[in-house]
Amino acid sequence: MTKTTSSYLLTVVGLALLAVGLYFIKTMEDPQGILRALPYLCFGLGSSIFGHSMGEILVLHAMRNNSSAAKQLEIEMKDERNLAITQRAKAKAYDMMVFMFGALLTPLALMGIDLIVLLLFVFAYMFIIGYCTYYRYKYYKEM
Repeated sequence: MTKTTSSYLLTVVGLALLAVGLYFIKTMEDPQGILRALPYLCFGLGSSIFGHSMGEILVLHAMRNNSSAAKQLEIEMKDERNLAITQRAKAKAYDMMVFMFGALLTPLALMGIDLIVLLLFVFAYMFIIGYCTYYRYKYYKEM
């Protein structure tokens, strides 16, 4: 499947999720259990998928119409300086996320929220830390 085809397909999927979520938000009167969150989850996922794939489509069309801009964009995306800046920004964001996530878990635990929700947050936090540790060890062995 080409990038253009997948972008169009994701646009349709995102729009469908957006519409389904909006429909259920407007029509459900007294949802119980998971049905309380499902319409909003569909709406949020649909919005993000639609926005991302529409952005991809617009970039692809702009690159088709202007070959010099397409070449310049490709050069900038492969430039080592830009890649180093991107990686450094990601590292800073990760460092901030680890501390913010840890700081958020403490008040949530003290507020007495549902244990399942708290455990989901803790497992997500531990997964991220484990993922970092795995790749750090892997890269340490390579270098």
